Amino acid sequence: MVRARSRPGPAEPGMALTGPSARVATSRPRVANVSLADLTVMPPPDAHATSLSGVAYYLIRDLIVTLQLKPGTALEERELMAQLALGRTPVREAIRRLASEGLIEIYARRGTVVAPVDVRDLARVSEVRVQLEGLAARLAVERADVADRDAIVQLLADLETGAESQRELIRLDQRVHHCVHHATHNRYLEATLAEYLTLSLRLWFLGLERVQRLDEAVDEHRGLLTAVLDRDPDAAEQAARAHVTGFWDEIRQVLAT
Repeated sequence: MVRARSRPGPAEPGMALTGPSARVATSRPRVANVSLADLTVMPPPDAHATSLSGVAYYLIRDLIVTLQLKPGTALEERELMAQLALGRTPVREAIRRLASEGLIEIYARRGTVVAPVDVRDLARVSEVRVQLEGLAARLAVERADVADRDAIVQLLADLETGAESQRELIRLDQRVHHCVHHATHNRYLEATLAEYLTLSLRLWFLGLERVQRLDEAVDEHRGLLTAVLDRDPDAAEQAARAHVTGFWDEIRQVLAT
């Protein structure tokens, strides 16, 4: 079981990432004293955020998913521009992109708000995600190359070592998902799964203080990664499906109370 180490506090900002995320850690732009490599909601390993609109997208997405911008919060462009030290155009483009992904709602006369959370909609998200994660696991078994397998070995070592904080446990969970998604070598599937993972992470943060299986949820990935290394598609798919199903079952109970 993966447990947070006794040493408290999050990792130092700007720390080097291991595994697939290391591919982009050194090239992330820094805006308003915030590096994209420092975000809790990590961009996929092959994401490119060289444009200011891409930077704005990842920064605002992190604020929304981690509930620094709570559901229903009205968004003011000028405030976001000042907070992120970015211009109007990249902020607007980021808002439009986040709206297309269901994290922001734009009303013609009422302005722009952080999308509320509808558990019924997110239940449907889970229905789709469990199918796609199972597919991704099978494809990863078939298509993982040498670099993917090396990344998996590193992730298994990191799972054994543990994490320094709850935040790092969440980042470790994302690294596992991103690694498996990347190993499918299907950019369309990878992009779709990244979007669904973001929606699920928002749920995780909504119930974070009451979720009891955070360590267990991350630890479940050991079976998935091992199955990919062993080239066992049935075990990999079963592990991926069980992880998503277990996550949703607990989150649903937490949000219902």
